[in-house]
Amino acid sequence: MKTAILLAFLFSAALAEYTSYEGYTVYSVTPKSPSDSSILQEIYDTGKFDFWSKSKAVNHPVYIMVSPDLKETFVSTVEKYNMAYEVAIENVEEVNAAERERQARAPRVATGRIDFQQYHSYDAMLAYIEQVCADYPDIVTCETYGYSYEGRPLVLQRINSGSTAGKPTIFIEGGIHAREWIAPATVLYMIQQLVENPDNRALVENANWILIAVTNPDGYEYSRTTTRMWRKTRSTGVVCNGVDGNRNFDYHWGGPGTSTNECSEIYIGPYPFSEPEVRTLAEVALAEESIDLYLAMHSFGQYILYPWGFVLDPPDNVDDLHEAGAEAAQAIASVYGTQYAVGNSALLLYFAAGCSDDWFKGVAGVPLSYTVELPGGGNQGFDLPASRVQPVVTETWQGVVAFYEYLVRNYRK
Repeated sequence: MKTAILLAFLFSAALAEYTSYEGYTVYSVTPKSPSDSSILQEIYDTGKFDFWSKSKAVNHPVYIMVSPDLKETFVSTVEKYNMAYEVAIENVEEVNAAERERQARAPRVATGRIDFQQYHSYDAMLAYIEQVCADYPDIVTCETYGYSYEGRPLVLQRINSGSTAGKPTIFIEGGIHAREWIAPATVLYMIQQLVENPDNRALVENANWILIAVTNPDGYEYSRTTTRMWRKTRSTGVVCNGVDGNRNFDYHWGGPGTSTNECSEIYIGPYPFSEPEVRTLAEVALAEESIDLYLAMHSFGQYILYPWGFVLDPPDNVDDLHEAGAEAAQAIASVYGTQYAVGNSALLLYFAAGCSDDWFKGVAGVPLSYTVELPGGGNQGFDLPASRVQPVVTETWQGVVAFYEYLVRNYRK
């Protein structure tokens, strides 16, 4: 009984430190026409509303979190234009509190191990990564390629059979946006499958893999311990802290779909590569002889997106990009039926300049460069409940295998 009381006290104390989203509501708005999509874009451009997802596609719901003081304005606007909407989450704080409680009650995993029944801390992820490197030195090497703004090590894994010549290189990273917890979990599962599952030995033999589970560890931990909806890095600003790491690359930096307002969720930063997490990621990429496939794992929306984000014109190899993306989407759907849309990011979603997928293609010269928007929690929160992590990482892995197979068939050096 004393133990139970102590746990309850500790849990309550931990909750007291969190930013409250009491009274915040998430609306699901479904555009029925291109004009509806344009209106949603105008609402987005005000910078007053937190778009958990975006889409230009007709009949594809968009999730928008609205603060208590803006509910009346938001509802009157969508009703003025007869837009279809409904309440997805009445009170965000109740959903976040339930998520925290599930996390607190999740079974403890031994240090150096990992599971996919909960969302893990960055320290737990690093412990697993270090253990993998110690247990499988013949195929895995770990590198600290830099440090975050707050001093956390930025770590990558190289996975290959030892001989890298004549093999395509696949570069995958997740977690540049802090609140998108499913992204790091998905990359961790890829590491586990490549290293611990002998059935995947051919993937290790025939390709060079570079994987980064959490690109923005400061933001990730802040979203876990303090402000659940935190998206940016944690660098200190004048008025507001943090930069959108996925607007901080120097390729068309400051273009459409960005903001110079420090307090905006899409703030570009004071200058390109101002964030150490972004700068060091680019340095790693440029140090490679070549990279053939880049995947940036995000959430949410169920999209496989390819460049460009700053303009509607497609890249020269758009047919290859679409074909490979479509094969990955089909592979994902073959597991549980989850459907992904494939296409140009500016056409399907919105303009977004200074992003990683554009930079990897336009500067690093990666022929196949994508952003993968994983499923979200919908009416259960920003991220999926932990009970649904395993199905998502499992189906996503099949998409990665499809990308690998396409690459081996078409881009072998």
